[in-house]
Amino acid sequence: MITKQRYIEYLISTPINYTCQNLSEHLENVSHDVVSNFLKRNRITARQVWALVNGLVKNTPESFLIIDDSVQNKQYSKSIELVKRQYSGAVGGLVRGIGVVNLVHSDGKEHYPVGYRIYDNSADGKTKNDHFRDMLINAVADKGILAKTVLFDSWYAAWQNLKLVNSLKLTFYTTLKSNRLVSLAKEGGHIHLDGIDWTPERLKIGVAVKLKKVPFKVKLFRLVATNGDIDWLITNDLDENLTAQAAKEADNVRWQIEQSHREIKQLTGSEKCQCRKARSQRNHLACCYEGWVSLETVQHLRRSKTKNAKLTNCRLVLSNRSVFFQSLRHFSNQAKDRSTTHRWGMTAKVCSSFLLATCTVAPIISLTGSANGWPV
Repeated sequence: MITKQRYIEYLISTPINYTCQNLSEHLENVSHDVVSNFLKRNRITARQVWALVNGLVKNTPESFLIIDDSVQNKQYSKSIELVKRQYSGAVGGLVRGIGVVNLVHSDGKEHYPVGYRIYDNSADGKTKNDHFRDMLINAVADKGILAKTVLFDSWYAAWQNLKLVNSLKLTFYTTLKSNRLVSLAKEGGHIHLDGIDWTPERLKIGVAVKLKKVPFKVKLFRLVATNGDIDWLITNDLDENLTAQAAKEADNVRWQIEQSHREIKQLTGSEKCQCRKARSQRNHLACCYEGWVSLETVQHLRRSKTKNAKLTNCRLVLSNRSVFFQSLRHFSNQAKDRSTTHRWGMTAKVCSSFLLATCTVAPIISLTGSANGWPV
């Protein structure tokens, strides 16, 4: 029998092969069809990811909400549903893949996924910008997230998104594409970004400008990187004391979502599922997010020096004592594939780190209670 927890344990245990066939070969009395049917017939959604993360985020007004999309590369697939030809920043061009719009919460250091939406406009008719607005409204109105700052890149700097963020009484930091036109004064008309007279004072504290179809002013900063690249950063925070350096530091938090994209792909094999059905791909991605959250929690728990870690963290770590690590005897049956067996044996070292992470807090948690630490 395959359960969600067992499948997640498999994802965070295997470093290379993430197929249903590979999982079935390492479990007794489990066939490929059992694993594929689990992915096809169940319904695991982003709500369950939020149920796992809800007790972990530091929900304060000083925290950040970061929105960006990633593409699960499926360039060699021809029959997998949800796959579309779309732009990927990792590839630097168009690629066949599954688009995912992510919403991440950060307190400046630790970051967790709050929600995600799979881009499938042929089924729901929604663009990535529609998902942007839906997730942001849901985070504020339904999830009760208190973060007052929203970070996103130029792809989502459409006037509809800017108006929404401002109407929610939130502060945004985003970049503009170099061909965007702005207006310094009502009678002056719109000019190119490079057409602004960038005096030393404006380079330091920015300049207030108007964008087309945006009914409020924004502050524009010209940030020049060491290699000469220019970023046009805007915010609806018109505080006179806000400097370019402070705006840059706030915008730099946005790169944490790029880190999460990379970790989810590399640590949980989010791109590696070969199932053809859309429901299977959706369930696989949801399990990848939950697996990544568990790894992040263990990492943060190990770095923490306090002994009073959150109860939810302890339960999560205890529930991740992998069944695979406790059943290594099954791996010897796969002697014909020594490389695979060796890789699984290497992951036993990860188990010791899990146990080490709980050694200071495990005494206060009953093992019978750990079963409730994983949302179903």
